[in-house]
Amino acid sequence: MIGEQIKLFAGSATHDLAQNVADHLGLHLALGNVTQFPDGESRVLIEESVRGCDCYIIQSTCAPVNHNIMELLVFVDALRRASAWRINAVIPYFGYARQDKKVQAREPITAKLVANMLEKAGIHRVITVDLHAGQIQGFFDVPVDHLTALDILGGYLKKTDLSQSVVVSPDVGRATEGRRLANTLGVDLAILYKRRRSPTETEVSHVIGEVGGKRPIMIDDMITTAGTVTRAVEGLVELGAIPEITLAATHPVFVPPAIDRLSHPAIKEVIVTDTIPYKGHLGKVNVLSVSELLASAIRNVHDNQSVSQLFSEPTRG
Repeated sequence: MIGEQIKLFAGSATHDLAQNVADHLGLHLALGNVTQFPDGESRVLIEESVRGCDCYIIQSTCAPVNHNIMELLVFVDALRRASAWRINAVIPYFGYARQDKKVQAREPITAKLVANMLEKAGIHRVITVDLHAGQIQGFFDVPVDHLTALDILGGYLKKTDLSQSVVVSPDVGRATEGRRLANTLGVDLAILYKRRRSPTETEVSHVIGEVGGKRPIMIDDMITTAGTVTRAVEGLVELGAIPEITLAATHPVFVPPAIDRLSHPAIKEVIVTDTIPYKGHLGKVNVLSVSELLASAIRNVHDNQSVSQLFSEPTRG
C-alpha cells in the first residue's frame, strides 16, 4: 500500500483511466473539482490539503487538445500554490507531439512550446506513453519517464493465432518498435517505405521484407484519420498479403473519417489502448488498458525505484 503522502488527481480528459490507476494502487482519487466558467474558461479547485504531498495529475492532452492542455496547466498551478511537495504530470497521450521540428520555413516547434509551458507552470516530472517523437523527452529540463505499451500489445497478440504472421512497421522510424514486437511474437519483420502526399497522409512506395502469403500485424504509435493506414493495408494486399490484417496502435486519436476507414474489409482487428477514451461502436476495435502500467510507474517513482525495469527491453529510461 502506498503511503498517505501521495495524491492522485484526474483531469477531465481521462477520468476513467485515472480511476483505474487509483484502483490498481489501492487509492481513492483526490478531491479536485474541475469545471468551466460560463465563457469556457477552465476552473480547478483542490478540495483537500496537498501540502507536502507527492501529487500526480492524470490528463491526456487529446481532443479538445487546447482545452485539455490549459486544464492541465491550471491544475498544476493550483497544486503549486497549495504547497504540493512534488507535481507529476501523467500525460498518457502527449498532444502536439507531431510538431516536434520545423518541416518548412517559419513553422513553430509546438511540442517544445508545450514543454516550456508545463515547466513554467511548475511540474517536476512527466510520465508519458509512446511519444510520437522520442526526442521530445529532451524538450524538458525535468525528468521524463517515457513508458511504452508494446508489452501490453504484444502480450495480447501472443494469445492469438500467429501462424503465417509478419509484423509490419509503417516506416523506418518505427522499425525499432516493430523489431521489438516481432521478437516478442517470434515472427518476421517487414518495413514499409512511404511517400508523403500531405502533412497528414502518405502512400506506400515499396516494402522491405516478405509479406506475400502472410497475415500482417501493423504496429504504430497512433491512428489519426486512418488514411495512411488504410492505404498501407491496400498496398499490402496488392503485394499478396492475406487480407486479414491486424492494426495495433497505442493511441486511438480517431479523427473522422477514421472509423469509416477502419471498416475496410481487409482489416480484421484494431488493437488500441485507453490513453485516449474510445467512444465508438466499431466491433473490430479492441481496447486494452495502460492503467496497470501507469500505476506501476507511479509506484516506482514515488518509492524512488527504477522505471525501466517495468519493460522487457529497458530502453525508455
